[in-house]
Amino acid sequence: MARLKDIYKKDIVPALQEKFQFKSIMQVPKVTKICINRGIGAAVADKKLVDNGVEELTTITGQKAIATIAKKSVSNFKLREGMPIGAKVTLRGEKMYEFMDRLLTVALPRVRDFKGINDKGFDGRGNYTLGVKEQIIFPEISIDKIKSISGMDITFVTSAENDEQSYELLKAFGMPFANAKKDA
Repeated sequence: MARLKDIYKKDIVPALQEKFQFKSIMQVPKVTKICINRGIGAAVADKKLVDNGVEELTTITGQKAIATIAKKSVSNFKLREGMPIGAKVTLRGEKMYEFMDRLLTVALPRVRDFKGINDKGFDGRGNYTLGVKEQIIFPEISIDKIKSISGMDITFVTSAENDEQSYELLKAFGMPFANAKKDA
């Protein structure tokens, strides 16, 4: 069993149940999936960049990533409908907890001048999106083999009803928020 899954069941569920006065442990919010999305703008000119992006995401997550394609044509960007423009992967279950563990314990501490993550990435429905500027914070990526440094968006989809529950859930997992919210 993944370390964070064990912590969730033993420590986080009882703590959140007490804090929010849930009648059942089934009401306690949980992370349902993690979606990692990577837009590759230069892929309009060079198709191999998408293949590199898919390969890097697959290496980072341990699950096969897929290329995303443009839904609309945009003449200003020389983009046609159906062209590959990015990569994405959705993690659930054990792989989700393993990735989250590596992100919190290994990758985020490797960010230069790290002062914590922004707590303004909540969407109002209990989901949180985190932007990473460089893929080299993950130890699986060899600096010598990358063509260009690019970032990615990591979205934590939770079963929380609102942002407050989601914030408390992610904070309990050890998410290093920069400016802690005040209890209202």
